Amino acid sequence: MSVHFLRRHAIFYVSAHSRSYATEAHNIAVKPSVYGQPLFKSHPHLTKPDEITPGITAEEYDNRRRRLINGLPDDSVVVSVAGSVKYMSGNIFYKFRQASDFWYLTGFEEPESAVILEKTHSSKGYRMTLFSSGGTDASKEQWDGASTTFSDVRRIFQADEARHIEDLPGHLRSVLQQYSNVYVDAPPVSARTRRGSKANTKTLLKYLHGQSDTDLITESLGRIKPKPLAPEVSRLRAIKSLAEQRIMRKAADISGRAHAKTMRFTRHGLSEGALAAHFDYMCSLEGAQRLAYVPVVASGPNALIIHYTHNNQMVSDNELVLIDAGCEFNGYASDITRTYPANGTFTEPQRDLYSAVLSAQKALVEMCHEGSNLTLYELHRKSCELLRGELMQLGFSLHPGDLERLYPHFVGHPIGIDLHESDGNSRTATLKAGMVITVEPGIYVPPSPAFPKHYHNLGIRIEDEVLVGKELPVVLSVNAPKEIVDVEGACQGVLGLEPY
Repeated sequence: MSVHFLRRHAIFYVSAHSRSYATEAHNIAVKPSVYGQPLFKSHPHLTKPDEITPGITAEEYDNRRRRLINGLPDDSVVVSVAGSVKYMSGNIFYKFRQASDFWYLTGFEEPESAVILEKTHSSKGYRMTLFSSGGTDASKEQWDGASTTFSDVRRIFQADEARHIEDLPGHLRSVLQQYSNVYVDAPPVSARTRRGSKANTKTLLKYLHGQSDTDLITESLGRIKPKPLAPEVSRLRAIKSLAEQRIMRKAADISGRAHAKTMRFTRHGLSEGALAAHFDYMCSLEGAQRLAYVPVVASGPNALIIHYTHNNQMVSDNELVLIDAGCEFNGYASDITRTYPANGTFTEPQRDLYSAVLSAQKALVEMCHEGSNLTLYELHRKSCELLRGELMQLGFSLHPGDLERLYPHFVGHPIGIDLHESDGNSRTATLKAGMVITVEPGIYVPPSPAFPKHYHNLGIRIEDEVLVGKELPVVLSVNAPKEIVDVEGACQGVLGLEPY
């Protein structure tokens, strides 16, 4: 080997590694973070320089606000508030999750915050004032970590003005009277209140300031009746951008792999809770921030309970296990259900009923494209027709009301930032490219003489996340095994999966 060769390759080695060191030095995270959420300087492994939240750029957040404002009448103003910290008991708090609409519009992840968007005739089309604690409470930061300073709120989050949350009441007084169209995103009190789609201005005030008898916002509005903001934002959220689609695919990939590895992990004598913990662990290892909902891990007859979340019984050798679980990743939910044999091999009745549900589910997925011109209601009707046909082939004699007993839930729902996304019209709206929905038919056979005995106590649901396309659907949850050969292969380790 020549000296020239050694010298040339030594120079290459040094220069290459110098570049590597320089890159690593450039990406060294600032610890502790000086921001109230992961940003590039503190979390370069999570976010890129142009991103506000992982995968979503400042430009996209600006576009969301522009689309919202452009869809509102002139002389409009928007008020949206952040989520609040929830407490389990005393001072023991749950992990904070930002209010969905506020996060969609701002990307700001700190509690005790609010935003006002005023429609203007400027080139941007709106003026944004973001309220927060602004890094002004040193004692609180010693306990809880930094909050983003007002200057960084203006620079990073592109607010025209950044003010302390305590300034919100006075600012509302001066601003709201200038507009005849006021859209208020009151903090959610209950599902019933949200379905009523009326902004609760008293609740908003109590939420922000703990005041019980003050009608400050009502006084600020004068004779103006506030309008609900949620339906306006929901229409924007219904169609996912390419960036959102990428994040949702990643969330589904994480959850799909967790399903497959939990199949491999399952064995006789484990508790349902152990399987739930294993699924959660697998998702956390891949970067998921939390589960998107309380998981259902139902063994044997427990699968007949649609929302079985006790997860506290033992798995038996000859049972099916139904797991309905998904993670939340970078702000977006995933939702997948798989049913599989605890011992790795379907019995003949289990296989027959599973094949019936799978056949219907795959046919429904194929319909999830814009060209089908279907609504979710129409997709549900088709699911009933398909399942009825499959069951009759298996020897079920279905009388009026029987199918509703065997298939008591709806076929699916929109999914995105929230597990169930809806503007109140989601079931009657025609499927459009860019929507993401679940497709989840199921059959749950009670021990009734009305149904064939060998199917008694079998509960099977198969659920995928589907991105609606122009001509073809895209199954985001493709990494979760659902074909019989793949399910049994995952359970038995034939697919090369390690259980941990």
